[in-house]
Amino acid sequence: MPRRPDPDLEALILKAAQKLWRKGGEKALTMRAVAREARTNTPSVYRRFRTREDILRALRPRIRLELAVQLESAPTPQEGCERYLEFAVSHPHEYLLLHQRDFELFHSPRAIRAGAKSAGRPSREAMQRKLLETLGPSPDNYEDLLMALWMVLHGTAMMLIEKKIGPKEEAEARSVFTKLITRLLQPRPPGPRTLH
Repeated sequence: MPRRPDPDLEALILKAAQKLWRKGGEKALTMRAVAREARTNTPSVYRRFRTREDILRALRPRIRLELAVQLESAPTPQEGCERYLEFAVSHPHEYLLLHQRDFELFHSPRAIRAGAKSAGRPSREAMQRKLLETLGPSPDNYEDLLMALWMVLHGTAMMLIEKKIGPKEEAEARSVFTKLITRLLQPRPPGPRTLH
């Protein structure tokens, strides 16, 4: 009697891959290591994911959702920004996967031939909802403010992840980050929000 395919194996493979990626990033994620971590064999992994890039493409929505959940559960946009930064710093490999592999995974000729499609941006949508809840409606739905927040968040996250800010300066940098986020999120009179 032939073996039945395990319907939960794909989820186990992705869970194993995320665990390996979280610990060691690029170097840790091999098809053999994923198979070993998922307690299966390498051909089973290849039947579900033809390449390592296919696994990475499948991991991105899971990581984006984890980040969005952090933002969604924040009581205020400011707390959401703090949680974003903490997620980035405490999950650097996952954060880098979200922001540094876009071209290779979704826009390169190889990815296009493979039919790769990038998913939505749930963390951006979660932050936009927080802004609407807290600050009220806006004619431009806070597009400029979202861009400014993301630039501050991403820049700070990358400087901390890449150790561009030394341990002695980190507390001061985080304090400046908090002050800037607070300033950006201060309520303003009705009308388009611009950075003056």
